[in-house]
Amino acid sequence: MNRLLASPLRNLAAIVLFVLLVVVCSTLAYMAAGWSFADAIYMVVLTVYTVGYGEVRPIDTPYLHAVTMATMVLGCTGMILVTGALVQAFTLSEIRQLMGANRVKGEIDKLSGHVVICGYGRIGMMLAKALHLANTAFVVLERDERKLADARDAGHLCLHGDATDEDLLRAAGVARAAALATVLPDDAANVFITLSARSLNPKLQIIARGEAPSTESKLIQAGANKVVLPTHIGAEKIADIILFPETARAIQGSPRLREVEKTLGDMGLEMEVVVARPGTASVGQTIAELEARSRGTMFVVELTRAGGETLTQPPSDTRIGAGDTLVVVGRGGVAFSAVIAARATRVKAGRTTF
Repeated sequence: MNRLLASPLRNLAAIVLFVLLVVVCSTLAYMAAGWSFADAIYMVVLTVYTVGYGEVRPIDTPYLHAVTMATMVLGCTGMILVTGALVQAFTLSEIRQLMGANRVKGEIDKLSGHVVICGYGRIGMMLAKALHLANTAFVVLERDERKLADARDAGHLCLHGDATDEDLLRAAGVARAAALATVLPDDAANVFITLSARSLNPKLQIIARGEAPSTESKLIQAGANKVVLPTHIGAEKIADIILFPETARAIQGSPRLREVEKTLGDMGLEMEVVVARPGTASVGQTIAELEARSRGTMFVVELTRAGGETLTQPPSDTRIGAGDTLVVVGRGGVAFSAVIAARATRVKAGRTTF
């Protein structure tokens, strides 16, 4: 079947080459009779396309009669074949899409107790790979055509559309599914998907991704069984598997840390080492105050005092001193240094300066 569906394009290419060969040979044949290139190519195009505007020069010799008749037979036949090949290619392309859609729908309709993955970004891709290795049936929902093509190339069952659409969730078999993972980078969309999925299947296990810590409670209220905060996971992973050296240079040269950085990168997170310079806004603040000022975009996983003392997973009430080195993890694209190394501002109210 694949060979049958692929043949129209090969046929079309071969026929076009045949028509071009006829045009070139006929043009050269007319030029051999003393015609200019312009007159020869014009006569050939008129003949091949059967326009019939008239002869540009008299066809009054047996040689010209033979060339003209050969151009008519071969050229017109070639154009008919080109038209047929184009129709065949377009028709079979539609058949292929229909067959592919029907095949996917048929396979999904057979599933029960499977997993539905909403979103095929970094986390969705890693989740799909893990489920595939575990021989667990799943369906990917993705609206981005490029990401959808990546999922199809990986051999996954996919549906194209917005996962917030209840009809798409029904088509994915949410009513028969065992679990749903909504891992979109949009908290509002994850809340909406959770609400829709819970209404379609009250027994469904729903795991939702949250970007901002404040979203966790909203997702739980919407019906999620578990909320995953990638930033928090990244912070805990670093703290659990790495004993950080005392200096930033040694930290950045650690092979184990580079391995963790790669893992974080796959989750859309980044890690950075920033020094709290004297006079910056972070000096004198607690860890909790600094994290609150970043609006949940980063978390401190280690603090090294200027004197050399290292605190892994420092308590939230730990105050940052001048010259302290902080290891932070957060969402990619966040300028950690802009938060930690920002200059402190002084505000004067009456006779008091803050």
